[in-house]
Amino acid sequence: YQRRVRGIAQDSSMKVLFICLGNICRSPLAEAVFVHHVAQNNLSQQIYVDSAGTAGYHTGSPPDSRSIEVCVNKGLHSIKDHRARKISKKDFYGFDYILCMDRDNLDDLMQMKPKDSTAHVALFGTFSGESKPWIVQDPYYGNIKDFVQVYEQCDHLSKGLIHHIKAKM
Repeated sequence: YQRRVRGIAQDSSMKVLFICLGNICRSPLAEAVFVHHVAQNNLSQQIYVDSAGTAGYHTGSPPDSRSIEVCVNKGLHSIKDHRARKISKKDFYGFDYILCMDRDNLDDLMQMKPKDSTAHVALFGTFSGESKPWIVQDPYYGNIKDFVQVYEQCDHLSKGLIHHIKAKM
């Protein structure tokens, strides 16, 4: 699993960035779930994964303890060392996919996206396999069950994204 310190891994053929509001709940959890699927499909050398937020409220903060707990309980790699960051302009040039959790994130990203960006910016929920994209609701004000629901959505969506990427490789 390739995780950057602060710079994009140049040896990956596909780069995926998960986005939520603050980069402490949904996007680090989506990153961990997707990394698990990447590894299961023997694509760790081909796919680089990261996460960020549209807002800088939590920059430098670790993930929400409930996201960490869900990762531990589901046997995913630890995200306790993750530190929140805000998406930057260079991300729009360095990532192939910038996938967000809800329509507010998408609106923010489309306003930030430079005109000459080559990144595919979309809802992560477009990989649900259904005609209407899923929305991954923010669990921040909820309880652990809400975080487990985010995990379950990300698990399903990651399978769809893996299928999509494998078809393009």
